[in-house]
Amino acid sequence: MTGEAGALAFCDVNAFLGAYPYRRIPGTTPDHLLTAMDRVGIAEAWVSHLPGIFWRDPSEGNLWLSATTEGHPRLHPVLAVQPRLPGWTKVLETAAEMGTPAVRCDPLFAGLDPVGDPMRRLAQACGERQLPLVMAVRLEDVRQRHPLDRAADLSASAIRFLLRSHPDLRLVITHADRECIEQVHFGSTEAESSRVWWDISWIWGPPEDHLEMLVATVGRERFVFGTGQPLRLPEASRAKWDLLPDPTARVAIASGNLRTLRHGPHPPPG
Repeated sequence: MTGEAGALAFCDVNAFLGAYPYRRIPGTTPDHLLTAMDRVGIAEAWVSHLPGIFWRDPSEGNLWLSATTEGHPRLHPVLAVQPRLPGWTKVLETAAEMGTPAVRCDPLFAGLDPVGDPMRRLAQACGERQLPLVMAVRLEDVRQRHPLDRAADLSASAIRFLLRSHPDLRLVITHADRECIEQVHFGSTEAESSRVWWDISWIWGPPEDHLEMLVATVGRERFVFGTGQPLRLPEASRAKWDLLPDPTARVAIASGNLRTLRHGPHPPPG
């Protein structure tokens, strides 16, 4: 790679390791993931344990994920937490000790009410610990979902509820489309909307170019680079990024916005 793109350090905040439980998905090992990252110029990735999302206790995959990524410094584990089960705060403590970029909880896949007490307690605990929380609106669309997969999407109202659960909570929402993003952004206060980041994996590029429009209306500081691989081809997100006409937006999305995401609006020096 040459020029601007070659100088940027892309970070994918939305990648997975492990088998998808409902059909064969290629490219689920660390070596496969790293090969795909090299193919499109991604330097680092936040990775979640894909099969664990569908388990009764997603945190049971955390040991495997941590051990698997230990020998791959470009892959950063995102530990899963289930706030309805005993001992869930230990996952947050472990994540803080490990210096992981975030934790994740997908309430609809875990059988949780997105606006119920367990999710509210998780939002508060993550806010208190300054630990970003990752959630997916969906993993696949209705054409691909298995009958055992949940068909419901995480709603904009649930995302707004969680944002209002703690003033320091930072959310990373993946697989969101234009409608969801607009409903959350324009239905929130400025302070609330400044604490949510959206990955670009599910946003339409040209010719509709929802991404360019959202960058202009919602703000380039609200978006981060994500692919959803191996469930989605990383080339799709990279192509949308390449076609953005605003070079400052490209820099911000590639990795520039991650500093504020990780550390809040007033990051430490250095």
